[in-house]
Amino acid sequence: MKMMLAENIRAFRKERSLTQEQLSEALGVTAGAVYKWEAKLSTPELELIIQMADFFDTSVDVLLGYEVKDNRLETTVKRLQEYRRSKDWDGLAEAEKALKKYPHSFQIVSESAALYRAFGFDSGDKALFRRALELLEQSRLLLPQNEDPQISEQTIYGRLAQTYLGLGETDKAIELWKTHNADGVYSPRIGHILAQSDHIEEAVPFLSEALLKLVSDLITTIIGYVNVYLNHGDHASAQAILHWGISLL
Repeated sequence: MKMMLAENIRAFRKERSLTQEQLSEALGVTAGAVYKWEAKLSTPELELIIQMADFFDTSVDVLLGYEVKDNRLETTVKRLQEYRRSKDWDGLAEAEKALKKYPHSFQIVSESAALYRAFGFDSGDKALFRRALELLEQSRLLLPQNEDPQISEQTIYGRLAQTYLGLGETDKAIELWKTHNADGVYSPRIGHILAQSDHIEEAVPFLSEALLKLVSDLITTIIGYVNVYLNHGDHASAQAILHWGISLL
């Protein structure tokens, strides 16, 4: 909730062409008190707010000028996503509020974990990574609620591994990736990390699997494009992508 009390006191006062001294006399307070209200250095007591609303011929609600934030689950999720996209660190406080309100929502927990991971990687702050790990584990337990086909238990384990890597706990990261490496989806990462360690030979099978899958996917994709171009009668583009694929391979 956002209040505009200070701004509204000033606006109503100026609308009636009153000085701070004149308003203070009307309310029976010091001019310094009015100055502090308008400067957001202090807030008038409730009785004075009611008195001012009556003096300005308005309601307390209007004088306060509060804006109620839309805190519905779907809106909150979108807001958390926007905080992450804009790299706004206020999102962390927003995430904690959302977690208190929707502690058992997969979407809220998952988006909050993503926020903590993003800011952890940006800053290298280990506390943020630790919080991200807690939330990722919590999201895994709430996975039956998930409706996003891009998220699965395997992808959550992958994010856990990446977070451990951010913490510098490489062995834990590799072990998680190895344990949940269905269809070799994490083989490129495992091979890459092992190749930079003292386990270079252990990296080879993972790199080989990754390379084989990469080449296979590339060929399949090129053939798909060729069929699309031929179907449109665009033989030049079909020939061009074939030549590109051959040269790349």
